[in-house]
Amino acid sequence: MASKGNILAVDDTPASLKLLSDLLKDEGYEVRSAINGELALKSAVSNPPELVLLDIRMPDMNGFEVCDRLKSHPKTRDVPVIFISALSETEEKVQGFGLGAVDFVTKPYQREELLARVRTHLEVDRLRNHLEEMVAERDEASRTELNTGSLKRGIVEHLIYSIGRMPEVADKHDYYKALSYAIRDRLQHRWLSSMRTYVNHKPGLKMVCYLSAEFLLGPHLGNNLLNLGIEQAVREAIVSLGLDYDELVALDAEPGLGNGGLGRLAACYLESLATLERPAIGYGIRYEFGIFEQLIKDGWQVEITDKWLRHGNPWEIAKPEVSFIVGFGGHTENYPGDGKEPLRKRWVPHRVVRGIAYDTPILGYRVNTCNTLRLWGAEAIDSFDFQAFNHGDYYRAVNDKITSETITKVLYPNDEADVGKRLRLEQQYFLVSCSLQDRLSLLDLGHIMVRDFPAYFIFQLNDTHPSLAVPEMMRLLVDERQLSWNEAWDITQRCFGYTNHTLLPEALETWSVPLLAELLPRHLEIIYEINARFLEQVRQRFPGDENIISRMSLIDPYGDKHVRMAHLAAVGSHAINGVAALHTELLKTSVLKDFYEIWPERFSNKTNGVTPRRFLQLSNPKLGGLITRTIGDGWTTSLVELGKLEAYAEDVAFCKDWRAVKQENKERLAYYVWKNTHIELDPGWLFDVHVKRIHEYKRQHLNILHIISLYCRLKKNPQLIIPQRAFIFGGKAAPGYFMAKRMIKLINSVAEQVNNDPIARRFLRVAFIPDFNVKNSQLIYPAADVSEQISTAGKEASGTGNMKFMMNGAITIGTLDGANVEIREEAGPENFFLFGLTVHEVEKVKREGYRPASFVESNPQLAEILQLIASGHFSNGDKEIFRSVYENLLNSDPFLVLADYADYMACQDRVGAAWNDADHWTRMSILNTARSGKFSSDRAIREYCDEIWQVPQAPVDLANY
Repeated sequence: MASKGNILAVDDTPASLKLLSDLLKDEGYEVRSAINGELALKSAVSNPPELVLLDIRMPDMNGFEVCDRLKSHPKTRDVPVIFISALSETEEKVQGFGLGAVDFVTKPYQREELLARVRTHLEVDRLRNHLEEMVAERDEASRTELNTGSLKRGIVEHLIYSIGRMPEVADKHDYYKALSYAIRDRLQHRWLSSMRTYVNHKPGLKMVCYLSAEFLLGPHLGNNLLNLGIEQAVREAIVSLGLDYDELVALDAEPGLGNGGLGRLAACYLESLATLERPAIGYGIRYEFGIFEQLIKDGWQVEITDKWLRHGNPWEIAKPEVSFIVGFGGHTENYPGDGKEPLRKRWVPHRVVRGIAYDTPILGYRVNTCNTLRLWGAEAIDSFDFQAFNHGDYYRAVNDKITSETITKVLYPNDEADVGKRLRLEQQYFLVSCSLQDRLSLLDLGHIMVRDFPAYFIFQLNDTHPSLAVPEMMRLLVDERQLSWNEAWDITQRCFGYTNHTLLPEALETWSVPLLAELLPRHLEIIYEINARFLEQVRQRFPGDENIISRMSLIDPYGDKHVRMAHLAAVGSHAINGVAALHTELLKTSVLKDFYEIWPERFSNKTNGVTPRRFLQLSNPKLGGLITRTIGDGWTTSLVELGKLEAYAEDVAFCKDWRAVKQENKERLAYYVWKNTHIELDPGWLFDVHVKRIHEYKRQHLNILHIISLYCRLKKNPQLIIPQRAFIFGGKAAPGYFMAKRMIKLINSVAEQVNNDPIARRFLRVAFIPDFNVKNSQLIYPAADVSEQISTAGKEASGTGNMKFMMNGAITIGTLDGANVEIREEAGPENFFLFGLTVHEVEKVKREGYRPASFVESNPQLAEILQLIASGHFSNGDKEIFRSVYENLLNSDPFLVLADYADYMACQDRVGAAWNDADHWTRMSILNTARSGKFSSDRAIREYCDEIWQVPQAPVDLANY
């Protein structure tokens, strides 16, 4: 028969002890006995009983002392103790209960009473233990806990209850989603606590509202694990489920919400805002299809639909209750005004759509702050017209749904055709209208006066795409909330800041007046009114100067009238900033020169930055680990701490470890390249990397001319020894950009020739990595030895790829363009390979009449290279494929490729010579990383918060739910 319980009986009288033991054994209890306190303690600690019956009056060590020691020992402190005594004095009972006893039995005891007390206390203690186990299990499984057991249970529960799969039939995608939901649970706790902090804060907090057409977030999972600090706990949970951690993390899709640097900068800034504990919300569009997935077929770019939502998005939460109506087309009507405005306007749209909010948590690094990225999806007001359907017209029955949802179908539709232009304009207005309505709706909920709106919200326009926010805010305030024009304009200007991101004339966005009149008639009226009032100020400042009126007008007065969106953003904002020191100076002296002359106080520079969490700690964990072991982990939130690495730049052991990390990263990238292109790269070679959007001003074709020059040298002199180098390209060309797509084809054609030439392939390899994105960039940046930043001086606003390369120890070859200027200043001229014309020299060359053919005539090597391209040498004899590239360079060369060619070749020779000195190269690499502290997005965001937004820190305490 099974024992009813394990009891320790303690009595210094042998007869009493035997009587007690026999009684309990007869009832089915397992009994151990001890004749004194010392033996009792030893027995109890070695094998804790379920209950102790303890005589009080014993020599040497009485029962009270034994009980006290039992309750002080971790193994026996929870064991219930019943005292046995010949006396039942109240004083003794009080002392015993005070020591933790649960009961007293008086000798001589009644058999049935003793057994009842023993049975009751055993059952009560077992119940207590059971309840404690349940509570512990519940706590372990809590959705807020970060330990391995809780995470494992959360994964399994979501697999079953959220996805509807039993573990034995679930595949890797099921487990990935279950893991993501389990992590999102942990984010939710911080998310809701952040919202509560912002709402309840007294006085009210000011919040950054970041308006951007793009958010190039990258995969969520790894970043969230890093920021929560639970990578190891999750790894253990996944392994305990019999799964491969790295395989699951690799399944995390990249949201297709951006194209390049603009969207990646927005994502870095949201992460830094949360890390710095600043209240913020990002506003964008929930594009159903991303920019496109790039394939390379026969050397050509092929665009494939980016169905990033094919498996759903476990990180977002749909908020159908947060929706707003957005109108298009129609006409305006006048009606009698009031004391504020004698005549008022009413917009009567021809069609309307509904914007639905989809929210994604953006967690800061090792803080409780979790901000929001709110993306808007479009849907029809009525998805199905039953009347049309009943009349057999199925197309008309669903047409409204199709037309409405088209607005958020695709990122940057090709705007070469009018329908593409129309859709882009609809997207831009849809974004700003939903976002402004969303924030204004909070005024009523919070009982906030509309005049106080700028004290609570600041909107940052990330380039010109959201510029329609200016007239939309005026419409909402004047037409909807019945403010006077002057009241509304004062609020509008105080609400907006504008970041300019481009110097290229063709990239300074404009919209045709006829298209605006058709789609947004009320907004066009408002823009004309803003322009009239603004130009009146200009005339007062510059009387009689009609040239400056033409230059500053919001409406381009020449040819087909267009609205200049950069001018609209500048006039409607209280602050205007560039994104690199050189870029800001060029804004002041060229693009927005006249505006700077009128409002110099509005202009400032905010050099871009990138988050070191994703682009060093997450992307390059081996280097991050080496740095942390060497100087501590303060650099993760204060990147200037990397400066401490300078002391180790000559340390032999540290340099050896540094090289080993770089070698491992190159092996990792080489494997990826082989898997995706079947091109074999030797990790021991110099990795020369050029990854960015394909554009003529970024001059990938200058890089290719250098590769061809090396190829020609080797072919002419097969005995020549040059540094072995792998040239790695990546980037997408806009689908309608003819020349950029030809450049991709040229890169791949040269790669095919070089990689298969028995002489050239001993020293050169060329690879184009398809579909360059955040995910594969996290393999590329850590592996680079050389960072190609070779745009024409004065054309790149800033760049952020250059910062990521520097942070990971790559050495830049570049022009004095964008943030390159500041990178060179920080790294030191000796740790940067500089070439090319300066901004002023570029202007001088163009002003004096640039004739690219003259550079060909004076440089036989350049002439030979261009002739090889034109002759069909790299295109199987087809002279037509690259004729446009050849003729563009020879006849116009708008970005001065040929003018910079000779200097670039000489600079590349210096790169090769430096690479041959491994110790010196390692020192340069270490110093680039050590001096990259300025380029953290945390620094940039602090500057925005302190100097433009005036948004203070708001630490979040985790609430209980």
